[in-house]
Amino acid sequence: MSTQITKVAKAYPKKHLAWASIASIITLVVLAVLPAPDASAKRTTLLLSPEVSSNTATTPQLAVPPNPSPPKTHWGKQLVKSGDTLSHIFKRAGLNAQDVYNITHFGGNSKTLTRLKPGQELLFDIDHEGRLNQLNYIESKLESTLFSKNDSGYTVNKTVKKLVAYSKYSEATINSSLFQAGQKAGLSQNLIMELANIFGWDVDFALDIRKGDSFKLIYEEMHLDGEKIKDGNILAAQFINQGKIFTAIQHESKGGDKNYFTPEGHSMRKAFLRSPINFARISSHFNLRRKHPVLHTIRAHKGTDYAASRGTPIKSTGDGKIIYAGRKGGYGRVVIVQHGQRYRTLYAHLNGYAKNARSGKRVKQGQTIGYVGSSGLATGPHLHYEFYLNGAVRNPVTVKLPHAQPIAKSEKANFLVHAENMQTQLAAYANAISPALASNN
Repeated sequence: MSTQITKVAKAYPKKHLAWASIASIITLVVLAVLPAPDASAKRTTLLLSPEVSSNTATTPQLAVPPNPSPPKTHWGKQLVKSGDTLSHIFKRAGLNAQDVYNITHFGGNSKTLTRLKPGQELLFDIDHEGRLNQLNYIESKLESTLFSKNDSGYTVNKTVKKLVAYSKYSEATINSSLFQAGQKAGLSQNLIMELANIFGWDVDFALDIRKGDSFKLIYEEMHLDGEKIKDGNILAAQFINQGKIFTAIQHESKGGDKNYFTPEGHSMRKAFLRSPINFARISSHFNLRRKHPVLHTIRAHKGTDYAASRGTPIKSTGDGKIIYAGRKGGYGRVVIVQHGQRYRTLYAHLNGYAKNARSGKRVKQGQTIGYVGSSGLATGPHLHYEFYLNGAVRNPVTVKLPHAQPIAKSEKANFLVHAENMQTQLAAYANAISPALASNN
Protein backbone atom coordinates (compact mmCIF):
# COMPACT_ATOMS: atom_id res chain seq x y z
CA MET A 1 0.00 0.00 0.00
CA SER A 2 2.79 2.41 0.93
CA THR A 3 4.57 1.52 -2.39
CA GLN A 4 1.47 2.57 -4.33
CA ILE A 5 1.25 5.91 -2.47
CA THR A 6 4.91 6.55 -3.20
CA LYS A 7 4.40 5.89 -6.90
CA VAL A 8 1.41 8.25 -7.01
CA ALA A 9 3.34 10.95 -5.19
CA LYS A 10 6.21 10.69 -7.71
CA ALA A 11 3.73 11.18 -10.54
CA TYR A 12 2.86 14.73 -9.24
CA PRO A 13 5.19 17.66 -9.51
CA LYS A 14 6.87 18.73 -6.24
CA LYS A 15 5.23 22.16 -6.39
CA HIS A 16 1.75 20.61 -6.41
CA LEU A 17 2.59 18.38 -3.46
CA ALA A 18 3.77 21.37 -1.41
CA TRP A 19 0.49 23.27 -1.93
CA ALA A 20 -1.52 20.16 -1.03
CA SER A 21 0.42 19.80 2.25
CA ILE A 22 -0.27 23.45 3.23
CA ALA A 23 -4.00 23.02 2.49
CA SER A 24 -4.14 19.92 4.70
CA ILE A 25 -2.48 21.71 7.61
CA ILE A 26 -4.92 24.65 7.40
CA THR A 27 -7.88 22.24 7.38
CA LEU A 28 -6.62 20.50 10.52
CA VAL A 29 -6.15 23.81 12.35
CA VAL A 30 -9.68 24.96 11.48
CA LEU A 31 -11.19 21.66 12.67
CA ALA A 32 -9.23 21.91 15.91
CA VAL A 33 -10.37 25.47 16.65
CA LEU A 34 -14.08 25.04 15.86
CA PRO A 35 -16.05 23.96 18.98
CA ALA A 36 -18.06 20.81 19.22
CA PRO A 37 -21.87 21.39 19.18
CA ASP A 38 -22.26 20.54 22.90
CA ALA A 39 -19.31 22.71 24.02
CA SER A 40 -20.45 26.14 22.75
CA ALA A 41 -21.11 27.43 26.31
CA LYS A 42 -17.54 26.75 27.35
CA ARG A 43 -15.52 28.43 24.67
CA THR A 44 -11.82 29.29 25.01
CA THR A 45 -10.55 32.21 22.96
CA LEU A 46 -7.12 31.88 21.36
CA LEU A 47 -5.20 34.94 20.27
CA LEU A 48 -3.26 34.22 17.09
CA SER A 49 -0.28 36.23 15.92
CA PRO A 50 -1.31 38.61 13.12
CA GLU A 51 1.54 37.36 10.85
CA VAL A 52 1.75 33.60 10.26
CA SER A 53 4.59 32.26 8.07
CA SER A 54 4.28 28.90 6.31
CA ASN A 55 7.88 28.18 7.31
CA THR A 56 7.46 29.05 11.04
CA ALA A 57 5.59 27.00 13.59
CA THR A 58 3.35 29.18 15.86
CA THR A 59 2.02 28.45 19.33
CA PRO A 60 -1.41 29.86 20.25
CA GLN A 61 -1.16 32.34 23.18
CA LEU A 62 -3.76 32.51 25.97
CA ALA A 63 -5.25 35.97 26.82
CA VAL A 64 -3.44 37.68 29.71
CA PRO A 65 -5.83 38.16 32.67
CA PRO A 66 -6.21 41.66 34.17
CA ASN A 67 -4.24 42.66 37.24
CA PRO A 68 -5.71 41.21 40.43
CA SER A 69 -7.80 43.59 42.59
CA PRO A 70 -6.04 45.08 45.63
CA PRO A 71 -6.40 43.14 48.87
CA LYS A 72 -9.46 43.94 50.96
CA THR A 73 -8.93 46.29 53.90
CA HIS A 74 -9.46 44.68 57.28
CA TRP A 75 -10.74 47.26 59.76
CA GLY A 76 -10.24 46.96 63.49
CA LYS A 77 -13.08 48.57 65.47
CA GLN A 78 -12.85 50.48 68.76
CA LEU A 79 -15.93 51.82 70.57
CA VAL A 80 -15.61 55.16 72.37
CA LYS A 81 -16.37 54.63 76.07
CA SER A 82 -17.25 57.13 78.76
CA GLY A 83 -14.06 58.86 79.93
CA ASP A 84 -12.06 57.75 76.88
CA THR A 85 -9.37 59.91 75.30
CA LEU A 86 -7.84 59.41 71.87
CA SER A 87 -4.68 58.12 73.55
CA HIS A 88 -6.65 55.43 75.42
CA ILE A 89 -8.35 54.28 72.22
CA PHE A 90 -5.12 54.24 70.17
CA LYS A 91 -3.40 52.19 72.86
CA ARG A 92 -6.22 49.61 72.77
CA ALA A 93 -5.80 49.45 68.99
CA GLY A 94 -2.05 48.70 69.35
CA LEU A 95 -0.76 52.18 68.44
CA ASN A 96 1.43 54.56 70.42
CA ALA A 97 1.60 58.21 71.47
CA GLN A 98 3.52 59.17 68.32
CA ASP A 99 0.64 57.93 66.19
CA VAL A 100 -1.78 60.07 68.21
CA TYR A 101 0.48 63.11 67.76
CA ASN A 102 0.87 62.56 64.02
CA ILE A 103 -2.86 62.40 63.32
CA THR A 104 -3.83 65.30 65.59
CA HIS A 105 -1.12 67.77 64.52
CA PHE A 106 -0.96 67.53 60.74
CA GLY A 107 -3.53 70.34 60.33
CA GLY A 108 -6.70 70.15 58.29
CA ASN A 109 -9.64 68.63 60.16
CA SER A 110 -7.51 66.78 62.71
CA LYS A 111 -9.26 68.65 65.56
CA THR A 112 -12.38 66.61 64.76
CA LEU A 113 -10.83 63.78 66.76
CA THR A 114 -10.78 65.89 69.94
CA ARG A 115 -14.60 65.91 70.14
CA LEU A 116 -15.21 62.21 70.77
CA LYS A 117 -18.50 61.11 72.35
CA PRO A 118 -19.40 57.81 74.01
CA GLY A 119 -20.96 55.34 71.59
CA GLN A 120 -19.06 56.58 68.53
CA GLU A 121 -16.74 54.24 66.61
CA LEU A 122 -13.15 54.44 65.35
CA LEU A 123 -12.12 52.00 62.58
CA PHE A 124 -8.36 51.35 62.20
CA ASP A 125 -6.52 50.08 59.10
CA ILE A 126 -3.12 48.97 60.49
CA ASP A 127 -0.59 47.11 58.33
CA HIS A 128 1.49 44.08 59.39
CA GLU A 129 4.31 46.38 60.56
CA GLY A 130 1.99 48.23 62.94
CA ARG A 131 1.68 51.40 60.84
CA LEU A 132 -1.63 53.27 60.67
CA ASN A 133 -2.75 53.54 57.05
CA GLN A 134 -6.31 54.76 57.53
CA LEU A 135 -8.61 55.83 60.33
CA ASN A 136 -12.37 56.10 59.84
CA TYR A 137 -14.12 58.14 62.55
CA ILE A 138 -17.84 57.20 62.61
CA GLU A 139 -19.48 60.19 64.28
CA SER A 140 -23.06 59.01 63.68
CA LYS A 141 -25.14 57.01 61.24
CA LEU A 142 -25.05 60.06 58.97
CA GLU A 143 -21.51 61.44 59.34
CA SER A 144 -18.04 59.93 59.13
CA THR A 145 -14.50 61.23 58.53
CA LEU A 146 -11.80 59.17 56.80
CA PHE A 147 -8.10 59.94 57.47
CA SER A 148 -5.77 58.35 54.87
CA LYS A 149 -1.95 58.37 55.26
CA ASN A 150 0.15 60.13 52.62
CA ASP A 151 3.69 61.52 52.34
CA SER A 152 2.85 64.84 54.05
CA GLY A 153 0.50 63.58 56.73
CA TYR A 154 -3.09 62.61 56.10
CA THR A 155 -5.81 63.41 53.60
CA VAL A 156 -9.25 63.93 55.08
CA ASN A 157 -12.56 63.01 53.44
CA LYS A 158 -15.81 63.78 55.28
CA THR A 159 -18.95 61.90 54.28
CA VAL A 160 -22.45 63.12 55.13
CA LYS A 161 -25.31 60.83 54.18
CA LYS A 162 -28.67 62.32 53.26
CA LEU A 163 -31.84 61.14 54.95
CA VAL A 164 -34.88 60.25 52.85
CA ALA A 165 -38.22 61.64 54.06
CA TYR A 166 -41.38 59.51 53.93
CA SER A 167 -44.81 60.98 54.67
CA LYS A 168 -47.00 59.24 57.24
CA TYR A 169 -50.54 59.84 58.47
CA SER A 170 -51.96 59.37 61.96
CA GLU A 171 -55.19 60.22 63.75
CA ALA A 172 -56.74 59.64 67.18
CA THR A 173 -59.67 60.52 69.42
CA ILE A 174 -58.88 61.69 72.94
CA ASN A 175 -60.48 59.77 75.81
CA SER A 176 -58.31 60.97 78.68
CA SER A 177 -55.22 62.92 77.61
CA LEU A 178 -53.37 64.05 74.50
CA PHE A 179 -50.33 61.96 75.47
CA GLN A 180 -52.25 58.72 75.80
CA ALA A 181 -54.11 59.30 72.54
CA GLY A 182 -50.88 60.17 70.74
CA GLN A 183 -49.08 57.09 72.02
CA LYS A 184 -51.98 54.84 70.93
CA ALA A 185 -51.72 56.45 67.49
CA GLY A 186 -48.05 55.47 67.32
CA LEU A 187 -46.61 58.97 67.79
CA SER A 188 -43.36 59.57 69.63
CA GLN A 189 -43.21 61.92 72.62
CA ASN A 190 -41.40 64.48 70.46
CA LEU A 191 -44.20 64.49 67.88
CA ILE A 192 -46.87 64.78 70.57
CA MET A 193 -45.05 67.75 72.09
CA GLU A 194 -44.66 69.35 68.66
CA LEU A 195 -48.38 68.90 68.03
CA ALA A 196 -49.13 70.58 71.36
CA ASN A 197 -46.73 73.42 70.52
CA ILE A 198 -48.40 74.06 67.15
CA PHE A 199 -51.88 74.42 68.66
CA GLY A 200 -50.73 75.72 72.05
CA TRP A 201 -51.61 79.31 71.18
CA ASP A 202 -55.29 78.38 70.70
CA VAL A 203 -55.78 75.39 72.99
CA ASP A 204 -54.81 75.15 76.65
CA PHE A 205 -54.03 71.44 76.90
CA ALA A 206 -54.38 71.51 80.69
CA LEU A 207 -57.75 73.27 80.76
CA ASP A 208 -59.53 73.01 77.43
CA ILE A 209 -59.21 69.32 76.48
CA ARG A 210 -62.45 67.31 76.51
CA LYS A 211 -63.25 63.65 75.92
CA GLY A 212 -64.06 63.24 72.25
CA ASP A 213 -61.60 65.85 71.01
CA SER A 214 -59.55 64.53 68.10
CA PHE A 215 -56.58 65.20 65.87
CA LYS A 216 -55.07 64.06 62.60
CA LEU A 217 -51.74 64.87 61.04
CA ILE A 218 -49.35 64.20 58.18
CA TYR A 219 -45.73 64.07 59.28
CA GLU A 220 -42.33 62.96 58.03
CA GLU A 221 -40.26 59.94 58.99
CA MET A 222 -36.57 60.23 58.11
CA HIS A 223 -34.99 57.01 56.77
CA LEU A 224 -31.48 55.90 55.89
CA ASP A 225 -30.91 52.69 53.89
CA GLY A 226 -34.47 51.56 54.60
CA GLU A 227 -34.20 52.14 58.37
CA LYS A 228 -36.08 54.83 60.30
CA ILE A 229 -33.60 57.19 61.95
CA LYS A 230 -35.87 59.82 63.48
CA ASP A 231 -39.12 61.75 63.15
CA GLY A 232 -39.23 64.67 60.78
CA ASN A 233 -41.52 67.70 60.71
CA ILE A 234 -45.29 67.81 60.95
CA LEU A 235 -46.42 68.89 57.48
CA ALA A 236 -50.10 69.47 58.20
CA ALA A 237 -52.36 68.91 61.21
CA GLN A 238 -55.93 69.40 62.35
CA PHE A 239 -57.15 69.55 65.95
CA ILE A 240 -60.82 69.52 66.95
CA ASN A 241 -61.38 70.94 70.43
CA GLN A 242 -64.94 71.12 71.81
CA GLY A 243 -66.26 71.15 68.25
CA LYS A 244 -63.97 73.95 67.07
CA ILE A 245 -61.61 73.04 64.22
CA PHE A 246 -58.03 74.32 64.08
CA THR A 247 -55.90 73.55 61.01
CA ALA A 248 -52.16 74.19 60.65
CA ILE A 249 -50.03 73.95 57.50
CA GLN A 250 -46.23 74.09 57.54
CA HIS A 251 -44.64 76.68 55.27
CA GLU A 252 -40.96 77.20 54.50
CA SER A 253 -40.13 80.79 53.61
CA LYS A 254 -37.65 81.81 50.93
CA GLY A 255 -35.18 82.42 53.74
CA GLY A 256 -35.52 78.81 54.93
CA ASP A 257 -37.57 79.48 58.08
CA LYS A 258 -40.31 76.93 58.81
CA ASN A 259 -43.49 78.02 60.57
CA TYR A 260 -47.14 77.02 60.76
CA PHE A 261 -50.05 78.99 59.32
CA THR A 262 -53.79 78.66 59.02
CA PRO A 263 -55.08 77.68 55.55
CA GLU A 264 -55.79 81.39 55.01
CA GLY A 265 -52.17 82.36 55.67
CA HIS A 266 -52.44 83.66 59.26
CA SER A 267 -49.70 82.60 61.65
CA MET A 268 -50.62 79.85 64.11
CA ARG A 269 -48.08 81.49 66.38
CA LYS A 270 -49.50 84.24 68.53
CA ALA A 271 -47.49 86.97 70.15
CA PHE A 272 -48.10 85.08 73.43
CA LEU A 273 -48.43 81.50 74.58
CA ARG A 274 -51.72 80.77 76.30
CA SER A 275 -49.96 79.00 79.19
CA PRO A 276 -46.45 79.43 80.68
CA ILE A 277 -46.27 75.77 81.81
CA ASN A 278 -46.82 72.62 79.75
CA PHE A 279 -49.81 70.49 80.82
CA ALA A 280 -50.24 72.12 84.23
CA ARG A 281 -53.54 72.14 86.14
CA ILE A 282 -55.19 75.47 86.97
CA SER A 283 -55.63 75.53 90.74
CA SER A 284 -57.06 79.03 91.06
CA HIS A 285 -58.63 81.27 88.40
CA PHE A 286 -58.52 85.02 87.88
CA ASN A 287 -60.93 86.56 90.44
CA LEU A 288 -60.91 90.18 91.61
CA ARG A 289 -62.96 89.28 94.74
CA ARG A 290 -61.27 86.08 95.90
CA LYS A 291 -60.66 85.25 99.56
CA HIS A 292 -56.91 84.94 100.03
CA PRO A 293 -55.98 81.40 101.22
CA VAL A 294 -53.30 82.65 103.63
CA LEU A 295 -54.54 86.09 104.75
CA HIS A 296 -58.22 84.97 104.82
CA THR A 297 -59.36 88.36 103.55
CA ILE A 298 -61.10 89.43 100.35
CA ARG A 299 -58.23 90.27 98.07
CA ALA A 300 -58.16 90.51 94.28
CA HIS A 301 -56.54 87.51 92.62
CA LYS A 302 -55.09 89.24 89.59
CA GLY A 303 -53.82 86.19 87.78
CA THR A 304 -54.10 82.47 87.25
CA ASP A 305 -52.45 79.85 89.46
CA TYR A 306 -50.95 76.73 87.86
CA ALA A 307 -50.32 73.79 90.20
CA ALA A 308 -47.14 71.91 89.33
CA SER A 309 -44.29 70.06 90.98
CA ARG A 310 -41.50 72.07 92.53
CA GLY A 311 -38.82 72.72 89.93
CA THR A 312 -41.12 72.55 86.89
CA PRO A 313 -39.75 74.89 84.15
CA ILE A 314 -41.63 78.16 83.59
CA LYS A 315 -41.60 79.67 80.08
CA SER A 316 -41.83 83.28 79.02
CA THR A 317 -45.11 83.50 77.12
CA GLY A 318 -43.72 86.02 74.64
CA ASP A 319 -40.61 87.72 73.32
CA GLY A 320 -39.52 90.57 75.55
CA LYS A 321 -37.13 92.02 78.07
CA ILE A 322 -36.87 91.14 81.77
CA ILE A 323 -37.46 94.38 83.68
CA TYR A 324 -37.38 92.81 87.15
CA ALA A 325 -36.04 89.59 88.68
CA GLY A 326 -36.00 89.39 92.47
CA ARG A 327 -38.20 89.30 95.57
CA LYS A 328 -41.45 91.25 95.68
CA GLY A 329 -43.40 91.02 98.95
CA GLY A 330 -46.03 88.29 99.04
CA TYR A 331 -45.15 87.28 95.48
CA GLY A 332 -41.86 85.88 96.71
CA ARG A 333 -39.35 85.40 93.89
CA VAL A 334 -40.68 87.12 90.76
CA VAL A 335 -39.81 87.67 87.10
CA ILE A 336 -41.53 90.50 85.19
CA VAL A 337 -41.19 90.65 81.39
CA GLN A 338 -42.06 93.67 79.24
CA HIS A 339 -43.31 92.81 75.73
CA GLY A 340 -43.10 95.92 73.55
CA GLN A 341 -45.03 98.99 74.69
CA ARG A 342 -48.44 97.52 75.52
CA TYR A 343 -47.92 94.14 77.21
CA ARG A 344 -46.31 92.91 80.42
CA THR A 345 -46.36 89.51 82.18
CA LEU A 346 -45.53 88.54 85.76
CA TYR A 347 -44.42 85.14 87.12
CA ALA A 348 -44.49 84.69 90.94
CA HIS A 349 -43.68 82.26 93.81
CA LEU A 350 -40.62 80.93 91.94
CA ASN A 351 -38.30 78.40 93.51
CA GLY A 352 -35.37 79.82 91.54
CA TYR A 353 -34.33 81.59 88.34
CA ALA A 354 -33.07 80.16 85.08
CA LYS A 355 -29.51 80.88 84.00
CA ASN A 356 -29.19 84.44 82.63
CA ALA A 357 -32.75 85.29 83.74
CA ARG A 358 -31.97 88.66 85.27
CA SER A 359 -32.99 92.29 84.82
CA GLY A 360 -32.09 93.75 81.43
CA LYS A 361 -31.84 90.40 79.63
CA ARG A 362 -33.92 89.74 76.52
CA VAL A 363 -35.90 86.49 76.32
CA LYS A 364 -37.60 84.59 73.52
CA GLN A 365 -41.06 83.09 73.57
CA GLY A 366 -40.92 79.64 75.19
CA GLN A 367 -37.56 80.31 76.87
CA THR A 368 -37.27 79.02 80.46
CA ILE A 369 -37.02 81.93 82.91
CA GLY A 370 -37.55 80.17 86.25
CA TYR A 371 -38.87 77.18 88.14
CA VAL A 372 -42.06 76.49 90.11
CA GLY A 373 -41.79 76.98 93.86
CA SER A 374 -43.68 78.32 96.89
CA SER A 375 -41.75 81.46 97.85
CA GLY A 376 -43.74 84.37 99.37
CA LEU A 377 -47.33 83.90 100.57
CA ALA A 378 -48.06 80.45 99.12
CA THR A 379 -49.59 77.31 100.59
CA GLY A 380 -47.75 74.99 98.19
CA PRO A 381 -45.70 74.90 94.97
CA HIS A 382 -47.44 76.64 92.07
CA LEU A 383 -46.98 79.45 89.55
CA HIS A 384 -48.96 82.68 89.84
CA TYR A 385 -49.19 84.26 86.36
CA GLU A 386 -50.46 87.77 85.57
CA PHE A 387 -51.08 89.44 82.21
CA TYR A 388 -51.20 93.23 81.70
CA LEU A 389 -52.44 95.23 78.70
CA ASN A 390 -51.71 98.96 78.68
CA GLY A 391 -51.08 98.78 82.43
CA ALA A 392 -54.41 97.11 83.28
CA VAL A 393 -54.52 93.52 84.51
CA ARG A 394 -56.41 91.02 82.30
CA ASN A 395 -57.56 87.43 82.73
CA PRO A 396 -54.72 85.36 81.16
CA VAL A 397 -57.12 82.57 80.20
CA THR A 398 -59.66 84.65 78.29
CA VAL A 399 -57.70 87.68 77.04
CA LYS A 400 -57.59 87.93 73.24
CA LEU A 401 -54.00 87.30 72.19
CA PRO A 402 -52.49 89.27 69.29
CA HIS A 403 -51.31 87.33 66.22
CA ALA A 404 -47.71 87.11 65.04
CA GLN A 405 -46.81 88.24 61.54
CA PRO A 406 -48.83 86.58 58.73
CA ILE A 407 -47.26 84.89 55.73
CA ALA A 408 -45.36 87.24 53.38
CA LYS A 409 -47.50 88.67 50.57
CA SER A 410 -44.98 87.57 47.93
CA GLU A 411 -45.32 83.94 49.10
CA LYS A 412 -49.02 83.83 49.88
CA ALA A 413 -50.33 82.71 46.46
CA ASN A 414 -48.09 79.65 46.38
CA PHE A 415 -48.91 78.89 50.01
CA LEU A 416 -52.67 78.94 49.40
CA VAL A 417 -52.28 76.32 46.64
CA HIS A 418 -50.08 74.19 48.90
CA ALA A 419 -52.50 74.56 51.83
CA GLU A 420 -55.42 73.40 49.69
CA ASN A 421 -53.43 70.36 48.58
CA MET A 422 -52.49 69.41 52.17
CA GLN A 423 -56.08 69.76 53.36
CA THR A 424 -57.17 67.49 50.52
CA GLN A 425 -54.58 64.92 51.61
CA LEU A 426 -55.75 65.06 55.23
CA ALA A 427 -59.34 64.46 54.14
CA ALA A 428 -58.36 61.66 51.75
CA TYR A 429 -56.37 59.79 54.41
CA ALA A 430 -59.21 60.18 56.92
CA ASN A 431 -61.80 58.90 54.43
CA ALA A 432 -59.58 55.92 53.59
CA ILE A 433 -59.13 54.97 57.25
CA SER A 434 -62.73 55.46 58.45
CA PRO A 435 -64.28 52.58 56.39
CA ALA A 436 -61.52 50.26 57.58
CA LEU A 437 -62.19 51.16 61.23
CA ALA A 438 -65.92 50.65 60.73
CA SER A 439 -65.24 47.26 59.14
CA ASN A 440 -63.00 46.20 62.04
CA ASN A 441 -65.62 47.27 64.58
